[in-house]
Amino acid sequence: MGNRRRTGREQRTRSRLLHVATEEIRHRLQRRSDCRREFDERRQSETRSRRKDLDDLSSSVEASSVSFRRRYEKYLDPSFFQHRIHWFSIFNSFMMVIFLVGLVSMILMRTLRKDYARYNKDDDVDDMERDLGDEYGWKQVHGDVFRPVSNRILLTALIGTGYHIAVVAFFVILFTIFGHLYTERGSILGTTIFVYAATSPVNGYFGGSLYSRQGGHLWIKQMFCGALLLPSMVSGTALLINFIAIYYHASRAIPFASVLAIIAICLFIILPLALIGTIVGRNVAGQPDNPCRVNTVPRPIPEKKWFMEPGVIVLLGGVLPFGSIFIEMYFIFTSFWAYKVYFVYGFMLLVFIIVITVTVCVTIVCTYFLLNSEDYRWQWTSFLSAASTAVYVYIYSIYYFFFKTKMYGLFQTAFYFSYMALFSLALGILCGTVGYVGTSVFVKKIYATVKID
Repeated sequence: MGNRRRTGREQRTRSRLLHVATEEIRHRLQRRSDCRREFDERRQSETRSRRKDLDDLSSSVEASSVSFRRRYEKYLDPSFFQHRIHWFSIFNSFMMVIFLVGLVSMILMRTLRKDYARYNKDDDVDDMERDLGDEYGWKQVHGDVFRPVSNRILLTALIGTGYHIAVVAFFVILFTIFGHLYTERGSILGTTIFVYAATSPVNGYFGGSLYSRQGGHLWIKQMFCGALLLPSMVSGTALLINFIAIYYHASRAIPFASVLAIIAICLFIILPLALIGTIVGRNVAGQPDNPCRVNTVPRPIPEKKWFMEPGVIVLLGGVLPFGSIFIEMYFIFTSFWAYKVYFVYGFMLLVFIIVITVTVCVTIVCTYFLLNSEDYRWQWTSFLSAASTAVYVYIYSIYYFFFKTKMYGLFQTAFYFSYMALFSLALGILCGTVGYVGTSVFVKKIYATVKID
């Protein structure tokens, strides 16, 4: 009897559990069906709404008169970059160039004509009168003016790098003018890296040939210094900023793959091309072409007025070149630090030509005064007097930081001043090279014309 009761109770429990499970399954299936039906209705509603929006949009679209090539111009600011002040600054710099070139030409032609007339009187004077004479001026240092310069490896590396920067700047400006590179993010930087790597033989050719004419023998060391001078400065600055950016978890941090790519470009592209340029330069233009022989014993440098000292000439040499470009510096700084798109690269090309012309004229005048005071240390003086333009540009960047920007904090301050220092150094190397080359041509010309005993 007890077993029958237990069996009946188990059967009722099983039937009850089966009924509950069946009801649960049916309820879940019904809920899933309702959810699917609700989802389908919502999707159909969204589809109808999207179709309606597309129909409304298509019915309101109007044809634009702006071509696809000129679509980027809506983000430009012509009222800022093409302002009347910008045009006046270019005109002012151009008139200053004309005035300066005319003034330098007139002064040098009149002064050199008198110098030639005074020096050529030696033909009519006997040896006794010539020895007792009181001659002075740049002719007296003809035996020392072409003496090899001190620290020739550093100077020739700077000159080769300056040629390289000038070529890269010229081609990048042309490519930007005709290719509208400013319309794509990073295209100008990529083009600059490509052009710099492709034109590396320029660095080796001019630096190596000048080092050979200076009588140097460590040409491999000079080649490495010239090829890696600017990349090392850029890499050091970027590495410093990268450490600070990593500390602040900023997006400016350079990825490790980009660092490896830059190292590979320097080792496998820039160095081999610079080596080729150095070998060609030493064999093609490495022979000395000085119009005067160099004396064995250096001539003592006489005392002179304080304003004729090389240090004073160096500080004053960069004033006029900076005056010809400081308005353009404002627009360039604003485009870089105030997030405006710089697109007037025609202005930049004109300013580039103007600053080269002004730098050459000013450096020639400074070198003439230095040689006329019988100081033959013109090579470093000509380079540094032109390169001092970078000092004034950096001082102007300090003013711009405090009065034109709203940057603060360690990261922004380090980022600004580090890259402005790099920009100023590159500009200084460029101006110094232009000044040295122009002065070198002038010095060889005047000493080749006058008669030297």
